[in-house]
Amino acid sequence: MDIILLGPPGAGKGTQASRLEDEHGMLQLSTGDMLRAAVKAETPVGLKAKSLMEAGELVPDEVVSGIIGDKLDELGPDQGVIFDGYPRTAAQAVSLDEILAARGRKLDRVIELEVDEEALVERITGRFTCGKCGEGYHDKFKQPAKDGICDVCGSEEFKRRPDDTEETVRTRMQEYRAKTAPILPIYEERQLVSKVDGMGSMQAVSDAIEAVLALD
Repeated sequence: MDIILLGPPGAGKGTQASRLEDEHGMLQLSTGDMLRAAVKAETPVGLKAKSLMEAGELVPDEVVSGIIGDKLDELGPDQGVIFDGYPRTAAQAVSLDEILAARGRKLDRVIELEVDEEALVERITGRFTCGKCGEGYHDKFKQPAKDGICDVCGSEEFKRRPDDTEETVRTRMQEYRAKTAPILPIYEERQLVSKVDGMGSMQAVSDAIEAVLALD
C-alpha cells in the first residue's frame, strides 16, 4: 500500500511510520531526507537541486517530483510507501498521482493523526532526556524514580531540546495547518482520508492505524 501519513511535529508520526516499516516492510519517504540523499549521491536530479539550494532558491516541484520518482524506481512493486512531508500543495497532490500512475501505483489511504494543541504543547515542552544514555523523561508523565538520577544509567546529567518551547510548538502547529489545509479536501473528496486520535498511547495509535489499513 502507498499512503500519506499526516500529523504535526510531536504527534508521533515518525514513531508510527517506523512501526509500519517494521510490521509491513513499507518505506518512509521524507522529501527532506531524499533531497539531501540525492544531493550527496550526486544524481542528475540531486545536482540540479544542489545548484538551486546553493543559489538560495527554493527547489521547484518538478525537481522534488523527480527525486520521488527516482526513489520509487528503486523499490519493488510490492513494497508499500509512506509519504512524509509531501504533498503540501494542491499542485504537488496532482504531481504525486501522476508519479504513482506512471509506475502502476496508486495512493491507497491518507491517515491524519489528530492532536489536541494544548495537550501537544504539554507533551512536548515537558520532555527531557538523560544526557548520557538518552533515556526519555517528562516533567509530568515520567519522572526518574530518584529525583535527578537516571533510572537506566545513574547519570545526573539531563538535557532538553532547545526548540521544545511553547512558542515553537504553536508555530509548528500553525505551519502544519497552513500546509495541510490545501490538500485535505482533495483527498476527502476521493474518500481517502481517515483520521486517527494521535493523543492515545503509542500502541493505541498503532492499532487504530492498522484498523484503517485493514479496510483496504
